[in-house]
Amino acid sequence: MVAMPSQPRSTTPIAKPVLALTTGDPAGIGPEIVAAVLADPAMHELATLVVIGSPSTTVPHTSSAAGGAASFAAVCEAIERAKLGPGRPGHVDAIVTAPISKESWHLAGHRYPGHTELLAERFASPRTAMLFVGPTLRVILVTVHCALRDVPRLLSTENVLNAITLGARSCRELGITSPRVAVCGLNPHAGEGGLFGDEDARVITPAIELARQRGLNVTGPHPGDAVFLAAAKGQHDLVVAMYHDQGLIPVKLVDREHAVNVSVGLECNGRPIVRTSPAHGTAFDIAGQNKADPSSMKAAVSLAAQMAAKNLVPMVDLKT
Repeated sequence: MVAMPSQPRSTTPIAKPVLALTTGDPAGIGPEIVAAVLADPAMHELATLVVIGSPSTTVPHTSSAAGGAASFAAVCEAIERAKLGPGRPGHVDAIVTAPISKESWHLAGHRYPGHTELLAERFASPRTAMLFVGPTLRVILVTVHCALRDVPRLLSTENVLNAITLGARSCRELGITSPRVAVCGLNPHAGEGGLFGDEDARVITPAIELARQRGLNVTGPHPGDAVFLAAAKGQHDLVVAMYHDQGLIPVKLVDREHAVNVSVGLECNGRPIVRTSPAHGTAFDIAGQNKADPSSMKAAVSLAAQMAAKNLVPMVDLKT
């Protein structure tokens, strides 16, 4: 693997965080959008950027074992750097990951559904979730990478409550003092009083009640076909979605170019671990054609820098 600091770390009154940028699958658009970040002076004002990835090679723009091995190794190196204590050589304050191909990981023998599950395992963080942050919507998922037929079985009151509490805490960390949390139902019309399934009343409603007992401002379960419009109009600060596409379709429709995926709940030795990524995939179909839009990657870098900076202590300006 190659790790390259983009520029020397400057000495300023407030420490600039150090961000590890993994280049993702080498056959996808990851290397292009990382290069676009490095070419933007505004990105260097936010953080010191360390790129972790393989040297560029000419590869078919498709899933492959080689691509999976390279992108997996890059993420693992970023994880090890984040585990290092602050001030130690090689330490990074946050991780920003370019898109990987899950099929490529599997072809390379790495049986993880995606970044989220690998990060949770390596940081020994059992209470994690995927949060998507955009200019219009904030959405957190209860279940992530699983078949739709398995969602009802995987839903539990504990898992729903975990997503609510992690999401509310993340909103506060993002500056929302008292977040208004809306919880989606699973079934059409949130079950319509049990006519279309009992999960909404049996599993989701008890989680909402427990969250309220903890002092959180939570409503629901709301019908999934109505709650996102209400959130887009500013009536909710966070939507808790029960499964991947229920939450991601509205995010990618409304905030696609500027949405950021945030892994919430990651910790190491009591320290919060910041990880963000763009809310899109490898886009093999346009890779290598200079068509990739780096907006989401830049938004991921900006948000990671913002979140990581809150964990840093002020530096002494040596010029004063």
